Amino acid sequence: MRMNYYPPCPEPEMAIGFTSHSDADALTILFLLNQIEGLLIRKDGRWIPIKPLPNAFVVNIGDLMEIVSNGLYRSIEHRAMVNSARDRLSVATFYSSMLDSELGPAPSIIGPNNPAIFRRVPMEKYFKEFFARKLNGKSYLDFMRVEGGEQMYT
Repeated sequence: MRMNYYPPCPEPEMAIGFTSHSDADALTILFLLNQIEGLLIRKDGRWIPIKPLPNAFVVNIGDLMEIVSNGLYRSIEHRAMVNSARDRLSVATFYSSMLDSELGPAPSIIGPNNPAIFRRVPMEKYFKEFFARKLNGKSYLDFMRVEGGEQMYT
């Protein structure tokens, strides 16, 4: 779980609350405590602001879910911006998998007509490498893609 506090900024276009990224986990459940706009998602190359609803959660699909579903469910690239006049508060809860498991497309959905598009790696290695990198869009998910049909540990 993570709590985020974004203080007001007189020039919000000059500051970023969180750079563009997709989450490493399977699901992120986000509660926007004071309903201040600032969460944006990338859709069709454009940044779309998410309007907070009272007493509602925002649920983001993360990279882990995209990998396990072999791309059927797509993780969402998002960023957080500050507000010029008001504090912004959010609480994020992350749902993941056990560190001693293996990450890769679910074997039940892989076959001759649906080859794996992501490599298999130990979950602990996946998280260590994800968090060792700078947040940069969906760059780590792209790194996890299989190249030339190979499916080996890297």
